[in-house]
Amino acid sequence: MTAGIKVITVFGTRPEAIKMAPVVVELTRNSSVITHRLAVTAQHRELLDSVLDLFNLEPDLDLDIMQRGQSLQHITSATLDGLTTYLEAERPDLVLVHGDTTTTFATALAAFYLRIPVAHVEAGLRTGNRFVPFPEEMNRRLTDELVTFFLAPTVRAKRRLLEREIEEESIFVTGNTVVDALQDIAAREHSFSDKRIASFLESGSSDSFRILFTMHRRESWGVPMRAIFESLASYLEANPGIKVIYPVHPNPVVSEPANKILGGIEAVTLVDALDYLNFVHLMKGCDLIVSDSGGIQEEAPSLGKYTLILREATERPEVVDSGFAELCGNDPARLIPALDRAVSLARKGEILPANLRNPIGDGQSAKRTVSFLLYKFGLADSTEAEFE
Repeated sequence: MTAGIKVITVFGTRPEAIKMAPVVVELTRNSSVITHRLAVTAQHRELLDSVLDLFNLEPDLDLDIMQRGQSLQHITSATLDGLTTYLEAERPDLVLVHGDTTTTFATALAAFYLRIPVAHVEAGLRTGNRFVPFPEEMNRRLTDELVTFFLAPTVRAKRRLLEREIEEESIFVTGNTVVDALQDIAAREHSFSDKRIASFLESGSSDSFRILFTMHRRESWGVPMRAIFESLASYLEANPGIKVIYPVHPNPVVSEPANKILGGIEAVTLVDALDYLNFVHLMKGCDLIVSDSGGIQEEAPSLGKYTLILREATERPEVVDSGFAELCGNDPARLIPALDRAVSLARKGEILPANLRNPIGDGQSAKRTVSFLLYKFGLADSTEAEFE
């Protein structure tokens, strides 16, 4: 057997950090055979830092690349330059990346140029439209062309990879590591310091209904986003008792129309973007979620929450097929009827069928991930069983 390996994990955004935190913890548990380093690009600075603090993660390298109004070109070039220098110095046996960010793609490219193997956590997700979501769908596709090992979150994601004639021996179904992270955070005791959030959650009664709303995706900016905000405002005015809380993304493209259109609506509580601890416990307390977030599509089933997805397509169709969510696009003509149905069913306790199994994960994904890598590098005789 191999004596040991050096692994460098790289991420740059809050969603990556959340999903990779359990993997980093599991890697460090195997320190007798794995020398681990953590590198962050800080593509998202403050949002990333809150997750590092929450999971007690200390980066060995922080590129700190974030700029105000940064472009995709800047993120790509700064990551490629910074990671190339670091990887040349460290010469790891493996680089671990996650998901669909520009940090992920640029890191995989840097490692590829240096002929360093890469493992892609959450590989194989696809919408089928290279521009939806943008640029994440293409980031995923390009990353999967550069890596050696594919950690697929679901059997369906594995099938997509097999359809591209990727060798089955390089693919392993782990479940999604976000479930590991969410179970950890949801189990922690928590109270809200923001009285507006506490008041919102305490408003639940037989004649009131609490909706968590988020919208921030690039493909919804402009006219689609304003149309959704305006239709939501009209819906709430026509349906007393329904209340919405919206943690607003700090990007002015989102925050300015949100405050202008929804800021004066009595039934709407606008709060600043929340750290992960607060956000998980806010999700726990709501009756319904309406969102264009990819992460929320994965997290909501773990909390038994139904989600209306504000996207034209999803790379997580398992959530829709299982009955945990519905695709509504970013068209008010589709959202409002779906919202009406969902509120009605949820009030009657009929929105989710009984005994639904979470199709995304079971809380053991990080353990499967590291088990597979140890096996592939000759540090273990077998792997954990795949997630089904």
